[in-house]
Amino acid sequence: MSAPLVLRNRAFGAVWLGQVLTQAAARMFQVGVSWWIVAYAVHDARGLASGLFMAVCTLPAVALAPVVAGAVGRFAHRSVLRTAAALAGAASAVLALWAYLDGPPIAAVYAAGLALATCQAFFDPCLTTSVPELVDDADIETATGFELSTQSLAGLGGALLGALTVDRAGVAGLAVGCAAAYLGAALLVASARFRTTGPRADEPAATSAPTATAAPRRTLRRILAELPYVRRILICFTAANLFTTAVFVVIPLYTRSVLGGGGATVALLEASLGTGALIGAVTGARVPGRPTVAGAWCLGLMALALALPGLFAHRPVIAGCLAVAGWCAGAVSVRFVALFQRLVPPADKPGFFAVMQAVLGASLPVASLLFGFAGDLVSPRTLCLVQGIGLVPAACALALLGSRSPAPEPPAAGDAAPDRTPEPVGGER
Repeated sequence: MSAPLVLRNRAFGAVWLGQVLTQAAARMFQVGVSWWIVAYAVHDARGLASGLFMAVCTLPAVALAPVVAGAVGRFAHRSVLRTAAALAGAASAVLALWAYLDGPPIAAVYAAGLALATCQAFFDPCLTTSVPELVDDADIETATGFELSTQSLAGLGGALLGALTVDRAGVAGLAVGCAAAYLGAALLVASARFRTTGPRADEPAATSAPTATAAPRRTLRRILAELPYVRRILICFTAANLFTTAVFVVIPLYTRSVLGGGGATVALLEASLGTGALIGAVTGARVPGRPTVAGAWCLGLMALALALPGLFAHRPVIAGCLAVAGWCAGAVSVRFVALFQRLVPPADKPGFFAVMQAVLGASLPVASLLFGFAGDLVSPRTLCLVQGIGLVPAACALALLGSRSPAPEPPAAGDAAPDRTPEPVGGER
């Protein structure tokens, strides 16, 4: 039996561990600050304040998609990853010093969240694009599973540390932990060796051969226009995200208003969600059926899991429901990112994965603001029911999409045929 990929491939292992640290720090900061707002900093309109913070944290991935795509396509991937992690570490260190010397205003904490989210908006799609530079083709799906499990590990780590750290050490302690994680990630990425696939703007050309025959980089609009099947899938999940991602606003409100708990309860609920997502990322490739059909069933199950806390306000029930919802999210992510890795032409991957993050993230600021504002008007139990009901149409749309195979389309001149690959059956090829 061979060793796990992260042990066999030291370069991928180092970069993967760096992603674990960056996403754990980002999630820890989001969870910790959300709880700090609800429990300590704001006394009126807690829902709107926490929703606004989550919107600020999700906005860069949407607004900066073209910039991210250009940077990932133009500069060496290791340089982008290292710089993003180092800048996030510096921003966290500044906030830690400010919080230690004098309690920072809530606007400064929001600004720090925006800075960290901006750095993460560059880091995540760049790492996804870098997978072929770190592993062999036969290991792409395994590497994708490890990469997606990072978000699950981050959710778990953030759940366990974010709210508890705020309860014990305040914003200063939270920022110190984030700074250490980001700077450690920068060192790990700097130590990894990436395979050279061609000269970039910040690297000298390896040969003086003419480059006139190189295909021009296509726009993000054209990439999605030539991948209609993939575009429809992204639309389905964008609609689903409007309700699923609201859970990060609902959890602290539910904990304080319904359960009457503290940071430990937030940690329990967030850890349940993160554990389920981690298991889903590891087992997602084994879920049988076509990705769209399996995804529809997972969304349906997630709808039930998110709605039940609106009917039963008991900690064990809620923790179990969040674990199931997390598993569904993790399993779906593995299946569809692996599918996109194979359907999208290699030259388009830098732009595609940036726009994928932007399209899927487009609903996050809206969901955060809407559910945060609604949390000041209605009970968090009602918000849970809205989440579950809202997921049903997205699940049905994905199921209908799965009933049709993607039709081949004529390729553009000089380009690989887009979206011609039939949808794979099962988790592996």
